[in-house]
Amino acid sequence: MKAKSFLLASVILFSSLIAVARQQDNSQQTGDPVADAARRAREAKQTAPKPKKIYTDDDVSRSKAAPAATSTTDDSSTRESSKPIAGTSSKTPTSADQDAKAEADWRKRFKEQRENIARAEKELDILQREGQKDQIQYYSDPQKAMTEQYTRKDINEKDAKIAAKQKEIEQLKQGLSDLEDALRKAGGDSGWARE
Repeated sequence: MKAKSFLLASVILFSSLIAVARQQDNSQQTGDPVADAARRAREAKQTAPKPKKIYTDDDVSRSKAAPAATSTTDDSSTRESSKPIAGTSSKTPTSADQDAKAEADWRKRFKEQRENIARAEKELDILQREGQKDQIQYYSDPQKAMTEQYTRKDINEKDAKIAAKQKEIEQLKQGLSDLEDALRKAGGDSGWARE
């Protein structure tokens, strides 16, 4: 009888240990509220529904042709509905597409020119800081210090690089101005030149 009760007690104890282990695995409470909150947020993110797709003008292509009239009873109304309405634009969808492509091309050209100017200005800033550093440079080698004191080779090289970079920036800015003039002559919208 003792063997049966011992066996029954050990089965109950074993099953209760399994139940407790499963409960701990499911909850995985660490006692750290930050870790528990992060775990709950991760689980909520996995079970959350996917956000709906938001369509923009870029996603939706423009229609190629105007919708045809659906009336089949009156041919004269069909002919009249296919005529352009007075006061509306006579541009075809292809010219609108060409305008959009032209705008994208001009905007791309202006963006590239501005990026080139910004890159050159950053390089100029670096060169100027290096030039200022060379002005107060200390050489531990007395021979090098004496040579630099009289020849100023490092400083003169930096000054030449700074002057060349300033000239490059002026040319890039002139190129931007020329690009604006070309846009104006091509009949494009002046807003295309803006960022």
